[in-house]
Amino acid sequence: MDDLTALMSFLRKQPSTSIMTVAERRAAYDRAERAFALPAGTTVRCWERNGLIGELIEPKHPVDDRMVLYLHGGGYVIGSPRSHRHLAAAIAIAASANVLLLDYRLAPEHPFPAAVDDAVATYRLLLQDTGSQRLAVVGDSAGGGLTVATLVAALRAGDAMPAAAVCLSPWVDLTCDATAPPPATIDDPLVKTEDILAYASSYLGAAPATHPLASPRFADLCGLPPLLIHASASEMLAPDSIRLAEAARAAGVDVTLEMFEGVPHVWHWFWPRLETAKVAIAKVGTFLDDHLDGGNRQQRKLK
Repeated sequence: MDDLTALMSFLRKQPSTSIMTVAERRAAYDRAERAFALPAGTTVRCWERNGLIGELIEPKHPVDDRMVLYLHGGGYVIGSPRSHRHLAAAIAIAASANVLLLDYRLAPEHPFPAAVDDAVATYRLLLQDTGSQRLAVVGDSAGGGLTVATLVAALRAGDAMPAAAVCLSPWVDLTCDATAPPPATIDDPLVKTEDILAYASSYLGAAPATHPLASPRFADLCGLPPLLIHASASEMLAPDSIRLAEAARAAGVDVTLEMFEGVPHVWHWFWPRLETAKVAIAKVGTFLDDHLDGGNRQQRKLK
């Protein structure tokens, strides 16, 4: 049995999280800190500026002043540097770049637009430090939607755009309207309709689900940087990736959409146990390497 088959079988056997409290869900997600070790050659240190917090992940040999702002997933309700440190570190190695993994405020304690405000403020700090051509923004799931929302908000405010952006299984439509592919094609052990409805309600608060910074598929995407989108063809949120790519292309954005077969939502997260995830992360590294500071092709492999 190959690693993907084993992983999918394992995920299908996991009990539902629907009976968990928010605190229990957060704790369960953060256990990734113990389950997945950091890749060799990376170091992590705490980062704090202007009331914003996160972790700065540094590979052994970063290129110049390359920097990636990483925005974690978790439905805007769960997730933290502890849950995503191993994935951000893998991208740091693949892109030969330092990665700032932001610990943005979560709902329901801090509903929309708190996450956007934190991400935009952090982006501006990095823009001042690094410059646009050495800076990229990457996010997964809700963090993928937050990636787009951050760039839209920054662009509206007159900020320079980064060299590139990457969205991994992004959640960009919080209306949750017809998000599922035809039933015969769904094989998603991680994302359930009841979960995304609950997360959307917690995050939105009094804001409409169609607000362009909450659901950036409805935003004006004109002027965004080159964008790479990864999604599973069989995940619940596959339509979000397809619609985001269509909207971005219609706005004149340089978009690369790569759909993978048979993998779970944000399969990149499982890279220590899944060869397909390592392949996908290498593609992210190549994309970023091609765009950051004109491209330097010093990508490294995960071990």
